[in-house]
Amino acid sequence: MTNQLQKQTAKGLLTSPSVQAKFTEVIGKKSTQFITSVLQIVNNNKLLANADPNSILNAAMTAATLDLPINNNLGFAYIVPYGNAAQFQMGWRGFVQLAQRTGLYKTISVSAIYDGQLVSNDPLKGCEFDFSVVPVGKPIGYAAYFKLLSGYEATLYMSHSEVEAHGKKYSKTYSSGPWKDNFEAMAKKTCLKLLLSRFAPLSVEIQMAVTLDQSKINDNLQPEYIDNQDAEFTEVDKERDRAIDMIADCTSIDELIALEKQLGYGYEVEIKEKSSTFKI
Repeated sequence: MTNQLQKQTAKGLLTSPSVQAKFTEVIGKKSTQFITSVLQIVNNNKLLANADPNSILNAAMTAATLDLPINNNLGFAYIVPYGNAAQFQMGWRGFVQLAQRTGLYKTISVSAIYDGQLVSNDPLKGCEFDFSVVPVGKPIGYAAYFKLLSGYEATLYMSHSEVEAHGKKYSKTYSSGPWKDNFEAMAKKTCLKLLLSRFAPLSVEIQMAVTLDQSKINDNLQPEYIDNQDAEFTEVDKERDRAIDMIADCTSIDELIALEKQLGYGYEVEIKEKSSTFKI
C-alpha cells in the first residue's frame, strides 16, 4: 500500500498541470514525451518507486534543463535511487553531447583500452595508442580525448585499477549500484568527466553537469551530495568561479587579453561573452 501510494504521488506530481507547464517552459513540445519516459523508469524500478517524489522531480528537471533525455538505453542521463532519494547522474554520452553544443570541439571521444593498444603513456606529452590491435579479453583501462577547433587537444588515460579505486572512493553504492550494473559506462564517464574538468573549455551547461552529477537535487536545484562527494571536482568548481569573477571584473579589452593569457585554455566561452561588452 505504501509503495503504491508513493508511486501515485510521484505520478501525480509529475503530471500535475503546474509541473507540466514548467517542463513545457524548459523543453517545449518534448515535455510530454520526457515526463512519460521518467514515469516509465520510476515504474520499472522498485527502489526508485520508493524514493521521495520531489527528489525524482528535481532530478528530472535537472536533466530537462540540460536538455538531456532520461532513457537508460540512450545513456545521456539517469535518475538513480539512493536510499529514499533519487540521484541525478550524467552518462558519458551526455558529456559528449554538451561538449558538442559549444561549437568549440572538432572531436571528442572516450574508449575502453585493451592489452597491446596502449603504446606509451607520458604524463606530460600524452598517450599513444595502436587501435589496429584487436581487442582481446577485458579492458586494461579507459581513455578520453578531445581536440578543439583551435587545435588544442588533450588525452586522459586511466588504468582499470585507477578507475576502480576512484569508484570505490567516491561511490558508497560501488558494490551494488551503477558501478556494479554497468562498470564500463561508469568508467567511461569518470574518465571523460575528469578530462573535461581538468583541461577543457567548460560551458555553463558542462559546469552545471559536472557540479550536479551524482547528487540529490534540492527544491532550489542545488546539489546535496548524499553519495561520497568528489573533492577534486569541488576544487575545480571553486577555481572556475574565481576565474569567472576575474573575467567579469575586467574593464577593458586590454585587461581581458592579459587575463586570457594568464588563465590559458578553459575559459573561452566566458571571455567571448565578456569581449562582446567592449567596443574594439
